[in-house]
Amino acid sequence: MFTSDRILALNIGASRLALAEFRVRDGQPPELLQYGLAELGIEPDSEADPSAYIVSTLRDLMRERGIRPAPLLMTLSGQAVFPRFVKLPPVARDKILAMIQYEAEQNVPFPIGEVVWDYQLVGNADAGEQNVMIVAVKTENVVSLTDCVLAAGLEPEIVDVASLALYNCVAYNYPGLDGCTMVLDIGARSTNLIFIEAGRIFTRSIPVAGNTITQEIVKSFQLDFRAAEHLKREHSFVALGGVYAGVADETADRVSKIIRNVVTRLHAEVNRSVNFYRSQQNGSEPSRVLLKGGSSIIPHMDTFFREKLKVDVDYLNPFINVTVGGRADPDKVAEEFFGLGEVVGLALRRSVRCPVEINLMPPNLVQKKTFRKRLPFFAVSAAALLLALAALSYHNIEQRKHFESQRENIDGRLARMENRRAALKRETEALGRIEQELGEYRSLITQRTELSRRLVALRDSVPDGMWLTAVESLKDSRGNVTKLRVSGRGFKDRLRDLQASGGHQSTAVEVFRDRLKAQPQFSEDVQILTEGDDPRFPDQVRLFTLDVGLEQSAGASSAEGASI
Repeated sequence: MFTSDRILALNIGASRLALAEFRVRDGQPPELLQYGLAELGIEPDSEADPSAYIVSTLRDLMRERGIRPAPLLMTLSGQAVFPRFVKLPPVARDKILAMIQYEAEQNVPFPIGEVVWDYQLVGNADAGEQNVMIVAVKTENVVSLTDCVLAAGLEPEIVDVASLALYNCVAYNYPGLDGCTMVLDIGARSTNLIFIEAGRIFTRSIPVAGNTITQEIVKSFQLDFRAAEHLKREHSFVALGGVYAGVADETADRVSKIIRNVVTRLHAEVNRSVNFYRSQQNGSEPSRVLLKGGSSIIPHMDTFFREKLKVDVDYLNPFINVTVGGRADPDKVAEEFFGLGEVVGLALRRSVRCPVEINLMPPNLVQKKTFRKRLPFFAVSAAALLLALAALSYHNIEQRKHFESQRENIDGRLARMENRRAALKRETEALGRIEQELGEYRSLITQRTELSRRLVALRDSVPDGMWLTAVESLKDSRGNVTKLRVSGRGFKDRLRDLQASGGHQSTAVEVFRDRLKAQPQFSEDVQILTEGDDPRFPDQVRLFTLDVGLEQSAGASSAEGASI
């Protein structure tokens, strides 16, 4: 539990971090006292460990802003976590946790022992099915970030997810929202979509964002990343075209068109996410969009999405119901609020009941905090133990004669204990049989996990413009799955674009085959069985079938097939 009314909130992004100091009181809005935003100085193609950048930037920010250590709440980037949304059948409340544990083991694409995970029940379960959001992160990833925080002299109390902190921020500052609201958080490395609707929580990360624009400028102008980033900021705006007048500056015109091309790609991905949310999550069409993130403030970004999505578009203001005080400059906050939504959402975790309360604290920190809480108990227990030992010593001396007189009784008790030992042996043998059955269950879970990894590898290898229609497992004479038969389709125009962009003569299906060979889950034995025009749409669609050999691993030889 927190004991201070002063807390720190930290959001670590791909290219910058935000640190804020709040005063918090139960049931009252948090008050912003001081904050700072700072660039990490990490280029996207750098192979350097970001830990040193994070530690030094955090220390400098605390020193420059005069922020002293306090209980810390922090976020993880949406790219680092794996959100999964599942439905549980109607069950007794005391069985829900066991079912969630099972679903976590099945849906997280890593062994459950290698991740930190938490869950959130979503909506009202009285009507039947219970919606559950499961959030997981690899333990090594969250430990590396918490180690950075510890090295800077701070100790985290809560490890939240950036997108979920934003969800809480919007829910608190926009309490009267009806229908579906979509938050479009355009950052440096990724764009996070957050759908906010009564009884539903859904998030998605898209790898098209600010750095994508910079990389396109790098290719177009033949510059290094730093120079391209400077050019983007100097001439940054979204070319609207159509009835909108262009600009006379040739460089600005080129940059603005590059930005528009990337943002158009982003719009296509947003549409796909909206369709997925509606079809797979039974959500509604967004009736409004709230923009957020460093790349969202590119001029005309709001106009672009307003015209494309045909809905109201505005910038997310995290300070509608949150107080700005202390040493924080209100005018400066008004200029930079686009980067403070996450820290406000974190502060709300300490002052009010939030709709989403996830905590991904790594096990080492949980154990450390538990030990600290028990230290006073240990001291009292040690003193009590010393007194008890002294009394016991005296008591033993006085009772020695009594124990000698009870030898015959002890012999009888030994005989009875021998009988109990025999019974315990029988129970141990029964336990061994149970352990054998558990081993079989664990083997089955391992097989399903391996299947999930292979399906993910298949999905990640599919080129743009191509989709899979079926995945069938092929077994050898011993019943072991050795290959997957993959069938799919592709739009001819998109496949031609793929061939052209690759700069080689390979067909799109051959590109797909080569990508599969490069995946560690598959062997070099990947064969194209069929490739030809779709009889129904011969001018538009190509059909293909491949046999994909599997790299065998322990417990995976008998994995079941699946259909997509």
